[in-house]
Amino acid sequence: MQNNIIIINGPNLNLLGEREKNKYGTHSLKEIENKCADFCKKNSLNLTFYQSNIEGEIVEKIQNSRSDIHGLIINAGGYTHTSVAIHDALKVLNIPIIELHITNIYNREEFRHKSLISKVATAVICGLGTDGYIMSLEALKKLIKNENWKKLNQGIGWLLKRV
Repeated sequence: MQNNIIIINGPNLNLLGEREKNKYGTHSLKEIENKCADFCKKNSLNLTFYQSNIEGEIVEKIQNSRSDIHGLIINAGGYTHTSVAIHDALKVLNIPIIELHITNIYNREEFRHKSLISKVATAVICGLGTDGYIMSLEALKKLIKNENWKKLNQGIGWLLKRV
């Protein structure tokens, strides 16, 4: 049985390769999608790759992932810091979730230091450029195989409460 993975990308990520190349690199979102698709094909994973600039569409995509998705990666872009709706939608899922950022959000403007997604994510990958997408897929593949991922998630929640 192949596991179903979804990667959800938020606002402005459709402009990767064009905007702030010094921060986000030169790869387009389509190039990243192709690399992810190649990885998934080689690792017997079914991939859905999605991007929207609209918060409600992202929430609906998350909600629609409840029954047939085994793992989720989300790069929510600017919604990371503002969207209670995305946080609440992710909270309903009973699958491993990886929060992904191309840049190190803790090494940027102060308002980017707070993530509303981290407390519901199993893991966070940030600051590794667009390579973070493949790293996230590799980690998600391992988390899906690991039946104890829920315990990992509880441990992360405990840690985040103390940070």
